[in-house]
Amino acid sequence: MVGGKVNSGRMTALLVGAVVLRLAIFYLLPGLSDLLAGRVEISTPVTSFKRLQEGLFLYQHNVSPYDGGVYHQAPLLLPLFSLFPNFKSFPLGTYQLYIVADLLSARALQLIADSGEAGSSALFTSPRREKRWTGLIVAAVFLFNPFTIATCIGRSTSVFTTCAILHAIAKAVSGAPFSAMVALSFAAYLSMYPLLLLPPLLLLCYDRQHPSCAIKSAGKFAITNILVVAGVLAALFQMSYFMTGSWEFLSSTYGIQLTLTDLTPNVGLWWYFFIEMFDSFRSFFLAVFWLHLSCYVGGLSIRIRRQPLAVLTLLLGIFAIFKPYPSISDTSLFLALVPLYRHVFPLMRYTFVEASVILYATFLGPSFYYLWIYAGSGNANFFYAITLVWNLGLSLLVCDLTFAVLRDEWEVERPEMVGKEIRQI
Repeated sequence: MVGGKVNSGRMTALLVGAVVLRLAIFYLLPGLSDLLAGRVEISTPVTSFKRLQEGLFLYQHNVSPYDGGVYHQAPLLLPLFSLFPNFKSFPLGTYQLYIVADLLSARALQLIADSGEAGSSALFTSPRREKRWTGLIVAAVFLFNPFTIATCIGRSTSVFTTCAILHAIAKAVSGAPFSAMVALSFAAYLSMYPLLLLPPLLLLCYDRQHPSCAIKSAGKFAITNILVVAGVLAALFQMSYFMTGSWEFLSSTYGIQLTLTDLTPNVGLWWYFFIEMFDSFRSFFLAVFWLHLSCYVGGLSIRIRRQPLAVLTLLLGIFAIFKPYPSISDTSLFLALVPLYRHVFPLMRYTFVEASVILYATFLGPSFYYLWIYAGSGNANFFYAITLVWNLGLSLLVCDLTFAVLRDEWEVERPEMVGKEIRQI
């Protein structure tokens, strides 16, 4: 009981510290939030707060928010933000909304970490499972990650997607599959790509069912939960239709991600490639890029079936690299789940190189963008080159974590190989 009160007090102190830090940045550096809101590393065409304000202005003046071709986000965000006072005259309400989203994400992370799912799932128990960080430390890593703070200060709407994804995982490890599917539906409604997380999330929910209400048939369980996702999404789409008066939002919100019609620079790999692409080949390579993004889902779900949480973590890292409009928010979500695998850190081989490459790209990325856009002494190749370095660092981290997870499984199956070097032949 005393230990629980101490942990509760520490968590409260952590949340208060995170709130104070964010409010201090908002008010002591008032120009920083607008600066970050315009940075391509933080805001993309589908998450930008400035574009959200444009859509909100049209919505409040009874004009379709999608008429101007600027707003590409979910329609139901508009009535939510219209409840708050004008941002220019009273920004505190909007600040509070973003801060609360971060706090809810941290709370979900704490639940995931404290569940012990990363080290001991229903089908696999790591011999290193005792070497792990508490939920408090994992939540602190997320809340005080500079990428997380920058996303909050820049008011990217990706914070709501992050919150929904983490709550879906938290509900899954808690044995509440219905709530997990509802949370995933909201994440997919906001950003579309989280729908690819459905297969491993179904596996996680199936493994963590409460015995009292468990569905033994895997097929029946999958169909039931897929219908829940379909039903929630259908309800959200219908509400969006009633709000906008047409289905135009489908092409403006999700179609832009499928067809990449807005080629605003970002930290991803797609924009520069399709700027240089001949129109006659565009459809083919769009299909190839989307196939490449989605093909990891089945392979990882089958190969690492015994650790569905590891599959979710690795997929989020892959999405941070290969999705159409990535930002540092996607990286912060991936890095928030990596500490759950503290027990396999000793098995990772290139942590220094990975950290160095990511830090290198983090500091040089803004400089290269400045040389291209403002100084005029560079071109698009400058910025794209540093984004390649950035994605190389993330790719190394994803591959290294995958190796560590598989090596951990392999040493359980082959105890005689513990500590021995692996060589590729």
